[in-house]
Parts: sequence; C-alpha cells; structure tokens
Amino acid sequence: MKTTLLSTIFAGLAATSFQASAENQAATISIAQISSATAFALSQEAVAQCAAKGYTVTATVVDVTGNVIAQLRADNAGKHTLDSSRKKAFTAASMKQPTANLMKTIADKPMLQPLKDMDDNLLLLAGGLPLTVNNTVIGAIGVGGAPGGHLDVQCAEAAINKVL
Repeated sequence: MKTTLLSTIFAGLAATSFQASAENQAATISIAQISSATAFALSQEAVAQCAAKGYTVTATVVDVTGNVIAQLRADNAGKHTLDSSRKKAFTAASMKQPTANLMKTIADKPMLQPLKDMDDNLLLLAGGLPLTVNNTVIGAIGVGGAPGGHLDVQCAEAAINKVL
C-alpha cells in the first residue's frame, strides 16, 4: 500500500511538473536577433561604404524589436542623421521590409497615408533595410545622410553583402 501511495504521489508530481513545463513553454518564445559584434561591423561598414563615395552619413543597427544596438556617425555628418538613420532602421525592423517599399506603397495608395503617423519612430524614407538570416528578421539597418535615399540604400546593401 505504501508503494502504491508513493507511486501515485510521484506520478502526480511528474504530471504537475510536465504540465508546468508545458505552460512555461507556451508562455515564452525564443527569438533570433543580431549580435552586438555584427551590429557594430554593419554600422562601420555602411559608414565606410558611403565615405568611399564621398557621403558623410550615420548608420544605425537595431535589434528585432527596434532598439538601437549600434550607431556610428561619420565626421561631419549632420546631427539630423542620427535620428533619421535610427528611425529608418526602426521602421524596417517593425514593418519587416525596406523603407523604400513602404514609401512607394504610400505614394501609390494615398489612403494608406495614416500609416506614417502610426508611431513617432516610423520614417518612411528610403535607407532602412531589414536584416535576415535563414528567412528570419534579426534586426535592421538604417543609413541617413547621403544625397538621396537610394544612395543610403546602396551603402546599407554593400555593408550587408560584406558583413552578412
């Protein structure tokens, strides 16, 4: 009888433990996101790519939630480039697509104009790109300060191709 009672107690504890474990798994998620070292390398490379073309820019890399991991402002880059590159990166991470695509979508479909006012951190100008590994967004990069968003994109793409 003692053995049966102990077996029942242990079986109940094991079931409770399994249930708690399953509930914990349901209550949490795992995410992949960019490492600090990679974020720093990307920001340095984007600034270097633009510098080679004569552009003084700021490059910002954010994690998957849009928080800044690395930001580098070239000598003589405008102060506004700090915020514009951060917002471009935030927008690309948040919307999981290049900011130039969003800019074009809103231009083509004026009824979507309110999207730009959804969050104060959104900036729908070219220069922000999501960073993906194995088809998973792990962060984003934003570049600001070149004489045109398409040039910001070129510097970001060159950095991504070299670093990732």
